[in-house]
Amino acid sequence: MGTRKRIGVRIYIDGGARGNPGPAAAGIVIRSADDQTVLHEAGLFLGETTNNVAEYSALLAGLRAARRLGAVEAEVFSDSELLVRQMTGEYRVRNEGLQPLHAEAQGLTRAFERFGIRHVRRDDNKDADRLANLAMNRKANVEDAAE
Repeated sequence: MGTRKRIGVRIYIDGGARGNPGPAAAGIVIRSADDQTVLHEAGLFLGETTNNVAEYSALLAGLRAARRLGAVEAEVFSDSELLVRQMTGEYRVRNEGLQPLHAEAQGLTRAFERFGIRHVRRDDNKDADRLANLAMNRKANVEDAAE
């Protein structure tokens, strides 16, 4: 057997709710860290929930999809300052509804040899935002638009 190429990915995530709570969705775009090729993209309709739950849902879906793709290194980009600061430990997770989502996300990050998360401006996260809005508009999942 030949050696498998180590896969690194950049995961762009966005969650949103119209009303808080309200109809919500998550958008995920996974790109190759090497050449920025889109490997996976999806918009996931979440039903009625809050914006912060939608942000965590996007993170969880992105991390799971990256593992399915065989990624060993992942860097997440999110325009949610709250989520990024909670994931880096800068902020405590006080909301009881977010605590299990945060714990699950922390567990999933340990499956990667290298993991990072950083805050980006909304303008730098347009593809994930577009997919979240598309899923909200359709009230349905929009999966693997890249394939």
